[in-house]
Amino acid sequence: MARKLVIGLNMDYRDGRETQPPFSYVASGYYDLLITSGAIPVALPPLVTPEDVDAVLDLLDGVVLVGGADLDPRHDGFMVHPSMRLQSPRRECFDRLLARAVAQRKMPVLAIGAGMQLLNVTMGGNLFFHIPEDLPKAIPHFDPSDPEHRHGLEVVPGTLMYRIYGEGEVRVNSFHHMAVDELAPCFRVSATAPDGVIEAYESILPDWVAYGTQFHPEALSASALDRRIFEDFVEAIAKQKQVAQPELLRQAA
Repeated sequence: MARKLVIGLNMDYRDGRETQPPFSYVASGYYDLLITSGAIPVALPPLVTPEDVDAVLDLLDGVVLVGGADLDPRHDGFMVHPSMRLQSPRRECFDRLLARAVAQRKMPVLAIGAGMQLLNVTMGGNLFFHIPEDLPKAIPHFDPSDPEHRHGLEVVPGTLMYRIYGEGEVRVNSFHHMAVDELAPCFRVSATAPDGVIEAYESILPDWVAYGTQFHPEALSASALDRRIFEDFVEAIAKQKQVAQPELLRQAA
């Protein structure tokens, strides 16, 4: 019987508060969808050194970069915007190590929310720091009174998102105030909001399975179609490994 794929998940991190110790956690939607897609999820603690990150990635078939609070733009030479709610430095330091290592290996990756933004920055893109200021004519992308706030999604023909959603009206959940501005050269846009804000991208490199979504297909507010993104990700890794295995055998011979 074929071995199941093992997919790593980074986790959010909360610093200790008074009598509460620090802890890591991850929303169950991420690992539940990997399980139902036929993979084995493994939660990754916030490792400190590149050597440890590499050692863990040697054991994995792919990575999901989960969503969370805002990236600290000072790591990229920018100032913090007053609207930002920053991630714990311990999480962000690990996430940046992880994203760089994943990119260097061209390891399969599904990046969601803040993970999508991080992967874009890692590969040379940049971000809008606050949509209401940077794009004053944009539609609302965050409604604090409605956690299931949704907006339209315009998919690009010929892309992964088009394969999943097809034609017709599509609506996805939306709760973000940062967004991709300049897209990294190795990605192409696969879906936007009606106002043009990038909601999904994918790798243009034939040997790298890499998707990013600004919306959250793992959330309770996601649709059945949204959740197919996880299924497609797992299937794409399996197909890639079927192609790569004969090449590895030829090299060994």
